[in-house]
Amino acid sequence: MRLQFGGEKVLIVDDDIRNVFALTSVLEQHGLSVLYAENGREGIEVLEQHDDVTVVLMDIMMPEMDGYATTTAIRRMPQFAGLPIIALTAKAMKGDREKAIDSGASDYVTKPVDPDHLLSVMEQWMRGE
Repeated sequence: MRLQFGGEKVLIVDDDIRNVFALTSVLEQHGLSVLYAENGREGIEVLEQHDDVTVVLMDIMMPEMDGYATTTAIRRMPQFAGLPIIALTAKAMKGDREKAIDSGASDYVTKPVDPDHLLSVMEQWMRGE
C-alpha cells in the first residue's frame, strides 16, 4: 500500500532534529509538504502563520512546553479546534494515550515511528474519517 498525498502541509513539532529529519524524508516521499518547529511555542507561531496546515505531528517529550501543554494551547484557539494533532511519544507508558487524548490530541503514535502506520493514521484524520 503506497499512500500518496497531494502536497498537504504537515507541521512537525519535535526538539530532536534527527526525528524531524527522518519524518520529513518519509512524508516528502509521500507527497506531503513539511513545516517544522523545535518547541511548542514555535509550533504555535508556525501554525498562526500557516493556517493551511492539515495535520500536526506533536512530540510529547520536549523541554519548556511539552506536547500536552502545546496541544492544549492549540485547542484553545478556535481556528484550530478541528485540526488533527497526532501525539508522538517514545516513552509509551500506561495512561500516556489517555493523557494525550485528554490534552486534545486526535490520536497517538509511539516512537520509534513505523512510517506505514503513521501515514495510515494521518490519512484517516486528513480525510476526516
